[in-house]
Amino acid sequence: MARDKYLYLLALPGIVYFLIFKYVPVGGLVIAFQNYSPYLGILHSEWVGLEHFQRFFSNDDFLLLLRNTMMISLMNLVFFFPLPIVLSLMLNELRSMAYKRFVQTVIYIPHFLSWVLISGLTYLMLSQSEGLVNKIMFALGGERVGFLTDSNMFWGLLTAQVMWKEAGWGTIIFLAAIAGVDPQLYEAAVVDGAGRFRKMWHITLPAIRNVIVILFILRLGSVMDVGFEQVYLMMNGAVSSVADVFDTYVYRNGVQQGQFSYSTAIGLFKSIVGIVLVVAANKLAKRFGDEGVY
Repeated sequence: MARDKYLYLLALPGIVYFLIFKYVPVGGLVIAFQNYSPYLGILHSEWVGLEHFQRFFSNDDFLLLLRNTMMISLMNLVFFFPLPIVLSLMLNELRSMAYKRFVQTVIYIPHFLSWVLISGLTYLMLSQSEGLVNKIMFALGGERVGFLTDSNMFWGLLTAQVMWKEAGWGTIIFLAAIAGVDPQLYEAAVVDGAGRFRKMWHITLPAIRNVIVILFILRLGSVMDVGFEQVYLMMNGAVSSVADVFDTYVYRNGVQQGQFSYSTAIGLFKSIVGIVLVVAANKLAKRFGDEGVY
């Protein structure tokens, strides 16, 4: 520690952050097993055991919340997760560094926009009465479409927003992994007559396979978190049956109604599901010869 004191000092803010905001709050999970009262505190609140979990699992909304949350997460895994990989492979094939940097800058920018702004842009583009898309369709003789009030389109709309906002930012890790591939492998492939697609398929993708697997496992850990802010801003009465997820349910019951113990029990359930998925996926990855997360 004396030799690397400056490195430890550099890491100190991150360590303090995780201690304060990630580890210390773990002790507060005990209120999931209590009828917590802010006036009595954790030490003196009534202990009720698994009552809140039983109430949650027997609630008529549980299956609806589980369906909506899992379907939104599944669509993100199927459509969004591969997109940064494909973009990274395409960017890696660009020969003009100036054009490559320009494209990277353009696709990075949406990451820095807030969900409030993106939701506003979505309403401006897709609103049935004032949206630009509907105005163009109507001007061309078509019918106006309720993109924002059609429950069949809601999950796809959320996925499209995530893809537009985060796909470019997600390429950073994959481009860094691709940069570490030995150039001699590509040179040998050219000698053997391999084209660009063959080099991507037989060299680039296998070289970054471990990175893909690790990020996929970590993604599974947050499968129960679909982004409260995005869903809450896009939700309306017409799509509530497909928009209500665990995060919005916790907000209504925990923040608005003050049911702290009940909402903590739901949050603990989500965390346990995430841990189970990460552990199972990590063991499966190791069985197939990948490194895994740990």
